[in-house]
Amino acid sequence: MNTMKWLIQREYWENKGMLFWAPAIVGSLMVLFSGVMLAFGMNMNFKLDGEKIARFHEMTTIERHDLANAFGAGFPMVATPLYILMAFLIFFYCLGALHDDRRDRSILFWKSLPVSDTETVLSKVAMAILGAPLIVTVVGYIASFTIMLMSSIALSFHGLNIFSDLMSSTSFWLSPFRMLSLIPIYLLWALPTVGWLLMVSSWARSKVFLWAVGAPLMSGALLAWANVGFKLGLNIEWYFQQVVLRLLGSVLPGNWMIFDQTAMRAMEQADRGDLPPAHQMATFFNHAYASLASPTLWIGVAAGVAMIAAAIYLRRWREEN
Repeated sequence: MNTMKWLIQREYWENKGMLFWAPAIVGSLMVLFSGVMLAFGMNMNFKLDGEKIARFHEMTTIERHDLANAFGAGFPMVATPLYILMAFLIFFYCLGALHDDRRDRSILFWKSLPVSDTETVLSKVAMAILGAPLIVTVVGYIASFTIMLMSSIALSFHGLNIFSDLMSSTSFWLSPFRMLSLIPIYLLWALPTVGWLLMVSSWARSKVFLWAVGAPLMSGALLAWANVGFKLGLNIEWYFQQVVLRLLGSVLPGNWMIFDQTAMRAMEQADRGDLPPAHQMATFFNHAYASLASPTLWIGVAAGVAMIAAAIYLRRWREEN
């Protein structure tokens, strides 16, 4: 346990610029830009007229509570750019995780230590699917909370005091825990891409990105060509969505909305039904948890675990010329 803890700390310190400073800088810029827009009154609909202000003050206690719940449930989504950035960070972290050690020959030093290849690879897996999402989630929540606080202050200058209603909202206080509860689900859905990238990183001598991205795309292109030329009757769209996209895009947050058609249809119905934001967020979380019953998820988990095992084997026996 102490060895694994030390290995994870090593991964963090060696990749701190990518895993911490990149999201921290982007989150700071988001807060800065939001502050500038709020100061000049140019964001969204902050130029409110007297009718809108009067309509807000005419709301009943229940209506204001519902509005605060909607705001409290949805404000963490302000950090969506950070979650998209996280997908790219994890992708390129895994791509170089095992290849860089061989490229700069530092693998000889690490292999001289009493640390197994299994522990080394699993520490990189832990950092990719647990450490990085946790860091980005915390940074994202701090950024979105700061933006929400600034927005509340800006609204108060227009006579709209929603801060007290927001503080009494259960959705506001539950939001960070709901976001954290998605990490285990994300962990499972991300395994195919993490496993594939680590396997390629441990195998390829050079051009790791080309192998990792080009091989799935080229296989799909060749299969599509053979399907047309030889009338094989294969479902190429299924192959690209469930194989190629799973290998390359499973690190995208919320990717279960792509691969789990039940969740996708439910969210489309929620959008068409013009449900309040709080109900839409509830639908999103409910189907995220329900995706744990999806066979697609567990097939991907099995494939990801198999590829991680292959990465461990390749790291153990791979030798450079």
